[in-house]
Amino acid sequence: MKVGIGRAATELGVSCDTLRRWEAAGKIEVERTPTGHRRYDLAKLRGLGLAGAGTKRITLAYARVSHQNQKQELRNQVSVLESFCAEKGWQFEVIQDIGSSMNYRKSGLRQLIQRLCQGDVGRLVMTHRDRLLRLGVELIFSLCEHFGTEVVIINASSLAEFEDELAEDVVEIITIFSARLYGTRSQKDHDIIKKLMDVARELEA
Repeated sequence: MKVGIGRAATELGVSCDTLRRWEAAGKIEVERTPTGHRRYDLAKLRGLGLAGAGTKRITLAYARVSHQNQKQELRNQVSVLESFCAEKGWQFEVIQDIGSSMNYRKSGLRQLIQRLCQGDVGRLVMTHRDRLLRLGVELIFSLCEHFGTEVVIINASSLAEFEDELAEDVVEIITIFSARLYGTRSQKDHDIIKKLMDVARELEA
Protein backbone atom coordinates (compact mmCIF):
# COMPACT_ATOMS: atom_id res chain seq x y z
CA MET A 1 0.00 0.00 0.00
CA LYS A 2 1.42 3.35 -1.05
CA VAL A 3 0.52 6.42 0.95
CA GLY A 4 1.41 10.10 1.20
CA ILE A 5 3.87 11.60 3.63
CA GLY A 6 1.25 12.50 6.25
CA ARG A 7 -0.18 8.97 6.43
CA ALA A 8 3.31 7.43 6.43
CA ALA A 9 4.42 9.69 9.28
CA THR A 10 1.34 8.71 11.31
CA GLU A 11 1.92 5.00 10.67
CA LEU A 12 5.56 5.25 11.79
CA GLY A 13 4.97 7.57 14.72
CA VAL A 14 7.44 10.19 13.46
CA SER A 15 7.23 13.68 11.97
CA CYS A 16 7.13 14.45 8.26
CA ASP A 17 10.51 16.16 8.63
CA THR A 18 11.96 12.90 9.98
CA LEU A 19 10.75 11.05 6.88
CA ARG A 20 12.40 13.67 4.69
CA ARG A 21 15.68 13.28 6.61
CA TRP A 22 15.53 9.49 6.26
CA GLU A 23 15.00 9.96 2.53
CA ALA A 24 17.94 12.37 2.25
CA ALA A 25 20.15 9.93 4.19
CA GLY A 26 19.15 7.07 1.89
CA LYS A 27 17.46 5.09 4.68
CA ILE A 28 14.19 4.74 2.79
CA GLU A 29 13.02 4.72 -0.83
CA VAL A 30 10.41 7.23 -1.93
CA GLU A 31 8.45 7.32 -5.15
CA ARG A 32 7.27 10.53 -6.75
CA THR A 33 4.00 11.13 -8.55
CA PRO A 34 4.00 13.05 -11.86
CA THR A 35 3.14 16.15 -9.84
CA GLY A 36 6.11 15.62 -7.49
CA HIS A 37 4.28 14.32 -4.41
CA ARG A 38 5.99 11.67 -2.27
CA ARG A 39 4.53 8.16 -2.04
CA TYR A 40 5.69 5.63 0.57
CA ASP A 41 5.32 1.86 0.37
CA LEU A 42 4.20 0.82 3.87
CA ALA A 43 5.07 -2.83 3.24
CA LYS A 44 8.68 -1.90 2.48
CA LEU A 45 8.85 0.36 5.51
CA ARG A 46 7.62 -2.48 7.71
CA GLY A 47 10.21 -4.72 6.14
CA LEU A 48 12.89 -2.23 7.15
CA GLY A 49 11.62 -2.36 10.73
CA LEU A 50 10.50 1.26 10.62
CA ALA A 51 6.80 0.66 11.13
CA GLY A 52 5.77 1.32 14.70
CA ALA A 53 8.81 3.54 15.17
CA GLY A 54 6.78 5.63 17.59
CA THR A 55 6.98 2.79 20.11
CA LYS A 56 10.43 1.48 19.13
CA ARG A 57 12.31 4.76 19.21
CA ILE A 58 14.70 5.06 22.11
CA THR A 59 13.86 6.67 25.44
CA LEU A 60 16.49 9.14 26.66
CA ALA A 61 16.71 9.91 30.37
CA TYR A 62 18.57 13.11 31.28
CA ALA A 63 20.21 13.74 34.67
CA ARG A 64 22.12 16.87 35.71
CA VAL A 65 23.66 18.51 38.75
CA SER A 66 25.36 21.89 39.00
CA HIS A 67 28.69 21.04 40.65
CA GLN A 68 31.30 18.29 40.86
CA ASN A 69 30.65 17.92 44.59
CA GLN A 70 27.05 16.82 43.84
CA LYS A 71 28.01 13.51 42.22
CA GLN A 72 26.03 11.56 44.82
CA GLU A 73 22.93 13.54 43.88
CA LEU A 74 23.68 12.75 40.24
CA ARG A 75 23.86 9.04 41.06
CA ASN A 76 20.54 9.34 42.89
CA GLN A 77 18.92 10.96 39.86
CA VAL A 78 20.27 8.25 37.56
CA SER A 79 18.96 5.55 39.89
CA VAL A 80 15.48 7.09 39.93
CA LEU A 81 15.45 7.43 36.14
CA GLU A 82 16.65 3.86 35.60
CA SER A 83 14.05 2.41 37.98
CA PHE A 84 11.25 4.49 36.45
CA CYS A 85 12.09 3.57 32.85
CA ALA A 86 12.64 -0.10 33.70
CA GLU A 87 9.25 -0.29 35.42
CA LYS A 88 7.61 1.10 32.29
CA GLY A 89 9.38 -1.48 30.16
CA TRP A 90 11.07 1.17 28.02
CA GLN A 91 14.34 0.66 26.14
CA PHE A 92 16.39 3.59 27.41
CA GLU A 93 19.73 5.34 27.69
CA VAL A 94 20.82 7.81 30.37
CA ILE A 95 22.66 11.04 29.57
CA GLN A 96 24.48 12.65 32.52
CA ASP A 97 25.65 16.24 32.83
CA ILE A 98 27.50 18.34 35.40
CA GLY A 99 27.06 22.07 34.94
CA SER A 100 24.87 25.06 35.68
CA SER A 101 21.32 25.23 34.37
CA MET A 102 22.45 28.50 32.75
CA ASN A 103 25.19 26.73 30.79
CA TYR A 104 24.09 25.98 27.22
CA ARG A 105 27.37 24.30 26.24
CA LYS A 106 27.20 21.22 28.47
CA SER A 107 28.33 18.12 26.58
CA GLY A 108 25.32 16.07 27.64
CA LEU A 109 22.89 18.79 26.60
CA ARG A 110 24.55 19.06 23.19
CA GLN A 111 24.35 15.29 22.80
CA LEU A 112 20.67 15.36 23.76
CA ILE A 113 19.84 18.06 21.20
CA GLN A 114 21.73 16.16 18.50
CA ARG A 115 19.82 12.96 19.25
CA LEU A 116 16.49 14.80 19.22
CA CYS A 117 17.26 16.31 15.82
CA GLN A 118 18.10 12.86 14.42
CA GLY A 119 14.48 11.92 15.01
CA ASP A 120 15.20 8.63 16.82
CA VAL A 121 14.15 9.72 20.34
CA GLY A 122 10.62 8.70 21.19
CA ARG A 123 10.64 9.89 24.77
CA LEU A 124 12.62 12.25 27.05
CA VAL A 125 12.48 11.54 30.78
CA MET A 126 13.70 13.80 33.62
CA THR A 127 13.24 13.85 37.36
CA HIS A 128 12.47 17.59 37.27
CA ARG A 129 11.75 20.14 34.55
CA ASP A 130 14.76 22.33 35.38
CA ARG A 131 17.27 19.51 34.90
CA LEU A 132 17.60 20.75 31.30
CA LEU A 133 17.90 24.53 31.54
CA ARG A 134 16.63 27.31 33.75
CA LEU A 135 16.05 29.67 30.82
CA GLY A 136 15.29 28.41 27.34
CA VAL A 137 13.85 25.06 28.36
CA GLU A 138 10.80 25.79 26.19
CA LEU A 139 13.08 25.70 23.13
CA ILE A 140 14.04 22.11 23.99
CA PHE A 141 10.40 21.22 24.53
CA SER A 142 9.56 22.77 21.15
CA LEU A 143 12.20 20.53 19.56
CA CYS A 144 10.59 17.55 21.25
CA GLU A 145 7.18 18.54 19.91
CA HIS A 146 8.57 19.05 16.41
CA PHE A 147 10.21 15.63 16.31
CA GLY A 148 7.35 13.81 18.01
CA THR A 149 9.24 13.20 21.27
CA GLU A 150 7.16 12.70 24.40
CA VAL A 151 8.38 14.58 27.49
CA VAL A 152 7.97 12.84 30.87
CA ILE A 153 8.76 14.71 34.10
CA ILE A 154 8.67 12.44 37.13
CA ASN A 155 8.49 15.01 39.93
CA ALA A 156 7.43 18.61 40.31
CA SER A 157 10.20 20.65 41.93
CA SER A 158 9.63 21.63 45.54
CA LEU A 159 9.82 25.30 46.50
CA ALA A 160 13.06 24.71 48.41
CA GLU A 161 14.73 23.06 45.43
CA PHE A 162 13.56 25.85 43.16
CA GLU A 163 14.93 28.55 45.49
CA ASP A 164 18.30 26.78 45.85
CA GLU A 165 18.77 26.42 42.10
CA LEU A 166 17.58 29.95 41.43
CA ALA A 167 20.05 31.32 43.97
CA GLU A 168 22.88 29.41 42.26
CA ASP A 169 21.86 30.86 38.89
CA VAL A 170 21.73 34.41 40.23
CA VAL A 171 25.20 34.02 41.80
CA GLU A 172 26.57 32.78 38.47
CA ILE A 173 25.04 35.72 36.58
CA ILE A 174 26.48 38.17 39.12
CA THR A 175 29.91 36.56 38.87
CA ILE A 176 29.93 36.76 35.07
CA PHE A 177 28.71 40.36 35.06
CA SER A 178 31.25 41.41 37.69
CA ALA A 179 34.08 39.78 35.73
CA ARG A 180 33.17 41.85 32.69
CA LEU A 181 33.27 45.05 34.73
CA TYR A 182 36.50 44.09 36.51
CA GLY A 183 39.45 46.27 35.53
CA THR A 184 37.39 49.30 34.60
CA ARG A 185 38.56 52.62 36.01
CA SER A 186 35.05 53.91 36.62
CA GLN A 187 34.21 54.39 40.29
CA LYS A 188 30.58 53.82 39.39
CA ASP A 189 31.45 50.37 38.02
CA HIS A 190 33.48 49.58 41.14
CA ASP A 191 30.47 50.47 43.30
CA ILE A 192 28.25 48.21 41.16
CA ILE A 193 30.70 45.32 41.50
CA LYS A 194 30.81 45.73 45.28
CA LYS A 195 27.02 45.73 45.55
CA LEU A 196 26.70 42.70 43.28
CA MET A 197 29.27 40.71 45.22
CA ASP A 198 27.52 41.61 48.50
CA VAL A 199 24.29 40.20 47.06
CA ALA A 200 26.12 37.07 45.89
CA ARG A 201 27.60 36.47 49.35
CA GLU A 202 24.15 36.87 50.96
CA LEU A 203 22.66 34.34 48.54
CA GLU A 204 25.45 31.84 49.14
CA ALA A 205 24.98 32.24 52.91
